[in-house]
Amino acid sequence: MARPPLARERVLDAFEEILISSGERTATLDATSKAAGVSKGGLLYHFASKDDLAAGMIERLKRLVDEDLTDMDRATDGPVAYYVRTSVMENEPLDRALIAVSRLAQGGSSGAGDALRETRSSWADAIRPHVRDQASLDLVLLVGDGLYFNNSLDVNGPDRLVPRGPELDALVELVVRATS
Repeated sequence: MARPPLARERVLDAFEEILISSGERTATLDATSKAAGVSKGGLLYHFASKDDLAAGMIERLKRLVDEDLTDMDRATDGPVAYYVRTSVMENEPLDRALIAVSRLAQGGSSGAGDALRETRSSWADAIRPHVRDQASLDLVLLVGDGLYFNNSLDVNGPDRLVPRGPELDALVELVVRATS
């Protein structure tokens, strides 16, 4: 009888958490199996190596990006507003997968670096038809990057680095006006 996919997801969740909290070097098979509450044999049933774990994490990111692109396409206020607004991290599964895959890329995984570039390219392709030119597309993407980066600096800090609420709404409106 095959093991339930839930165990596989639990292993990936543990791997993701270790990558985020401690980095790629700490995310060993032993540490992952311990954090997931499975035996090493149970982990190896789903992922034969750390490279397979990394591939599973990249696969998760791609699935979440596909879901995000669908949500972006359906957004009532349009892809530009959606992208800028969702560039403020909220500890959502996509945010966590992006950070985890970024940690893999920082550790030298070319597959992770490729996946991050593909992610950015996918978002650019979805936004491009909704902006007037390449400079407008660059503006949208770079504002999103800045929000995402500064959000990571905002954690437990005394200064608010990322707009929220009405300030974020005003920024979104400004970017939409500037790029349409």
